[in-house]
Amino acid sequence: MTVAVEFHYDFGSPNTYFCHRVIPEIEERTGVKFKYVPILLGGVFKTTNNKSPMEQFAGVTNKNEYQSLEIARFIKKHKLDKYARNPNFPVNTLHLMRGACYASGKDWEADYIEAMYQCMWEKGLAMGDPAVIVAALKEYDLPAEEIVEATQDPAVKQILIDNTTATVERGSFGSPTFYVGDEIFFGKDRLRDVEEEILAQQ
Repeated sequence: MTVAVEFHYDFGSPNTYFCHRVIPEIEERTGVKFKYVPILLGGVFKTTNNKSPMEQFAGVTNKNEYQSLEIARFIKKHKLDKYARNPNFPVNTLHLMRGACYASGKDWEADYIEAMYQCMWEKGLAMGDPAVIVAALKEYDLPAEEIVEATQDPAVKQILIDNTTATVERGSFGSPTFYVGDEIFFGKDRLRDVEEEILAQQ
């Protein structure tokens, strides 16, 4: 039985970067390919009245310290030594996510996703700056002019709007969010559950 697995992501979330790095291991063990679904996290937050952890837990004693500890453990467990917190965080990812919508289904979709994650969470670039985006696309031999032009295409803009609306309607309130069939899982700490559900549905 073919299991449908979706990863609803926004480059602006470091936790989606962590998931992106671990997903290939799950794909190899299960034989199931994840479908990457680009969404706009800011749009999800606005629609669901959610806030980023940085805002949500700003005044909670020990919460942010624990979050940092959890991230450090995850990085160590999965040997993600290339990760670097982006000094420009939070980054407006609107153009990046429109680019991801345009890349969907193309031969270079995976290359685009990998490049943007490297730029965001390994190189720490200011990926909200159009000039920086263009330079990054060229560096990774991606069709820079074509992608930039596409981000202004009403049809591409609508895809991102529709993806964002649809993910909320399905039950999402943030990212990383996973769907295994109709089962929803949220957060990098649910990756084991995602894998178990994939195996259960096979």
